[in-house]
Amino acid sequence: MGIVISLNDIHRVFIMGGQRFEALKGVSFSVAEGEFVAIMGASGSGKSTCMNILGCLDPPTAGEYLLDGLNVGGMDPDQLAAVRNRKLGFVFQGFNLLARTPAVENVELPLVYAGLHARERRAMAMEALQQVGLAGKENNHSSQLSGGQQQRVAIARALVNKPAVILADEPTGNLDSTTSDEIMGLFTDLNRRGITIIMVTHEADVAAYAGRRITFKDGEIIGDTR
Repeated sequence: MGIVISLNDIHRVFIMGGQRFEALKGVSFSVAEGEFVAIMGASGSGKSTCMNILGCLDPPTAGEYLLDGLNVGGMDPDQLAAVRNRKLGFVFQGFNLLARTPAVENVELPLVYAGLHARERRAMAMEALQQVGLAGKENNHSSQLSGGQQQRVAIARALVNKPAVILADEPTGNLDSTTSDEIMGLFTDLNRRGITIIMVTHEADVAAYAGRRITFKDGEIIGDTR
């Protein structure tokens, strides 16, 4: 298996109120294609800062980040946006769906930004919805879907571009325990099909679904277990 994520000596420094705060202190790890990784840590540990760097949303202050073979460190905002669209799929705690838009059109959004033809977009979105068990719900709006179904739409949207990595930020945070188990079962199934997943969570029972757990504390990695 190839390496799809490689962080080498990543630092992230913020200046707040004239004070220097080092959120990441020389973080290094790699993720192979097909891994399911949970990133854990208390609030302020650096896990969210690391996720923002992985998602090309925030540049590191120092260090090297390779995403699917691309060095994203020197890219301008337009280049980073293109990389996010092609290489990454995002799943958020709050679903981030357009409320008055049918599920299939929510799933199509990354393909719109990629410039695909309408017919091709629709076929790919329908396939992604089928992958997450929502065939027949393509015309439902968010208000007509349960929380678990809304998260499945969000996962379909993350999948539709066939990204190198899916990044999931507390994907079960707004769900009850039964629905959380269903969503994590879906992630597990997708991972068995070869999809690389990196998930931030503070819940040990959710992290247990992953094959690998990386734990942060005070801006450093204190554990990396399989």
